[in-house]
Amino acid sequence: NDSCKWLMSEGRFPGRDTWQPYGCMMHKYTRADARTCMHYVSYWGGHNHIAFVGDSRIRQLYYEFIGLISDKAEVDAKAHTDLQFRDNKINIKVDFLWQPMVNATMYDVFNKWHKSVQPGARPNVLITGSATWAIKLFNGSADAATNFHSNLTMIRELYNKLKDSTKVVWMLQDPVQEEKLSEERSMITNEQIDKYNKIAITVLKDSSVTLWSSSRLVAQGFKKELTADGLHIQKQALQIDIQMLLNMYCNNYMNHNDGTCCNTPERATTLQIITAIAFLLCKCFYVTAENGQRNGQSAHQKDYNESFYEIMKSLSKLGLIMAYFYLCDRTNFFMKENKYYTPLNFFLPFAYVMILGFFFTENTEKMNILHRDQTDEWKGWMQLVILIYHLTGASKVLPIYMHIRVLVSSYLFLTGFCHFCYFWEKGNFSFLRYCLVLFRINILVVTLCFTMNRPYQFYYFVPLVSFWFIVVYLVMAIPPHITSQSAEANPIHYLYMILKFVALIVAISLFYLSEVFFEKVFLIRPIKALFVTSDDSIHEWRFRWQLDRFSTVYGMLFAFGYKVLVNYNIIQDDRPDNLFSNPISWALCVLSVIGITSYTIFSVLCSSKVQCNEVHSYLVFLPIVSFILLRNIPGCLRTRYSAFFSWFGKISLELFISQYHIWMAADTHGVLVLIPSYPVLNVIITSFIFIVVCHEINDISQTLCSYAVPQDLKALLRNIVVFVGILIPLCYVNGLLVL
Repeated sequence: NDSCKWLMSEGRFPGRDTWQPYGCMMHKYTRADARTCMHYVSYWGGHNHIAFVGDSRIRQLYYEFIGLISDKAEVDAKAHTDLQFRDNKINIKVDFLWQPMVNATMYDVFNKWHKSVQPGARPNVLITGSATWAIKLFNGSADAATNFHSNLTMIRELYNKLKDSTKVVWMLQDPVQEEKLSEERSMITNEQIDKYNKIAITVLKDSSVTLWSSSRLVAQGFKKELTADGLHIQKQALQIDIQMLLNMYCNNYMNHNDGTCCNTPERATTLQIITAIAFLLCKCFYVTAENGQRNGQSAHQKDYNESFYEIMKSLSKLGLIMAYFYLCDRTNFFMKENKYYTPLNFFLPFAYVMILGFFFTENTEKMNILHRDQTDEWKGWMQLVILIYHLTGASKVLPIYMHIRVLVSSYLFLTGFCHFCYFWEKGNFSFLRYCLVLFRINILVVTLCFTMNRPYQFYYFVPLVSFWFIVVYLVMAIPPHITSQSAEANPIHYLYMILKFVALIVAISLFYLSEVFFEKVFLIRPIKALFVTSDDSIHEWRFRWQLDRFSTVYGMLFAFGYKVLVNYNIIQDDRPDNLFSNPISWALCVLSVIGITSYTIFSVLCSSKVQCNEVHSYLVFLPIVSFILLRNIPGCLRTRYSAFFSWFGKISLELFISQYHIWMAADTHGVLVLIPSYPVLNVIITSFIFIVVCHEINDISQTLCSYAVPQDLKALLRNIVVFVGILIPLCYVNGLLVL
């Protein structure tokens, strides 16, 4: 479980110029990141003293390191001399000591540090390595290798004595390009390099020294691109080497989301421990209830025990699933890797999933626009595309990013459409309905907040869906209650509905235009906890909210217009025919294709995410409505659906949330690895487990929902009181409630 050892020992190139350490994620440090790290170490009382000891190859690392942390040009005309770098702003001291041979002189350097009692005299990181000079000076003789072994064995004892204050890294020798070597270096062959590396591994493997072998693998990847002399390392390889050193040194201080190498997993909080104990108790109660079912019982007692058994069974399974979540993303038990985007990585699985979806198409008896099979299908294929998008890290490609934004907006569009249709047709504005929907949407996320120690806003999609459901509920539930029956009996209700829409759009615009008003409303205690991130910032909520502030309204407006047109027989979707005459249907389909194409052209021509996001909320209705028309106007398309996509659509919410921890890793910043070094096989295995778990969570949620939100009002109020009783102490402990 030592991710530092993974970082420094193994890895691979998933693509050109991209290095992936074995089993952990490597953050790419910029100059600002590196300087922040040094400043942070200094601020908390540490000292940044890094020493490079060795030959010209080690000196290359020294120059590259300084070039990253400082814009000061390092100029030194003298070869084979010691070098120093100081930057008091970040309290860093970097030394290069010219010691090309493992001999008594090198021993004296380390022995001087060992005997030094002056604070800060010893480096806290030492990068060293040597071999090429011994090979060169002694013409690759066997005696030189024997002396190297003896001297390194002697120096090893000093390394072990320095371990409490200094992390020693021995860099194995990189390969050379023999055909490019000059005549005086011709004896430095890769055979000799391997011989000396084996000696270093044999001598140092049981010591406190970190053997840095991954740098050699990086150099092998760039072997054909070595510098002109065939000995020194190409700049791209040096850049990767420095990134590895910075990840080793800084990750545990900086806690970058995409840097798990050398980063200690966060410790379990008291709340997480209490949650684990609660699930463990549920397991015990489940076992007890299971044994009790086998004994003779009265009818009343039997009904009670069956309900208790069902609840405890569901909670026990949920507890086991949460343990898997925790194991995957809060420990180093399973490995994690960085995402890697290429067009092939994204479009190949995309095409494969689309082909599968089209292959499993079936007829449906439902013929109305956006019927249940169709909305499940829509949610299903959108969710699969979003999963591929997240797994491959395609967000850096602006056109793909904008199309994914359309898919997220489509979810909120369907939220407005489906809930409006339900209230319009059923006229059910009961408190029971309100609680039922909110419980079903939030049960998984609330459980994850307790288990994974993340704020509610971290799972941004569920807060958005919950908020906009509440908005739809309030719009429809606030008198006058407007339904299809009331509108048919009194057409003026259509006007009332339009006035409600106007009021809603005005309210949304006020929240958008006044950031102060927005923050005053959403930062009211105790609801503040629902809208801020772990750093107490509401920026993320405001960004997500304003990005799709009209998407749900578009869905409600579309549903209202659709119901009005059906009511006046302008649209007749109870037959498997085209919605309109053939000429009109063809014209509308062509316009729909133009609408989707127009948005695609916009996403390609848009110059930045900021610019695209500013107009996204105004344009997003165009591709959404175009897709709906294209999907529903032809009767042959409206009466068929993909059972494959529809199945995934039924568990789309669980898929969207669970991907954070058991398909990807490090809170979506990386990829979970169960089968290292075999990325395709790993995706197949993790995907299978991920989908099975999501399906099980869906079943558990439905079971618990029937008990948590019962039909009896008294029982419902009792459960709400219990839930509030649990939340009050949590709010008080976190400063969200002042008693």
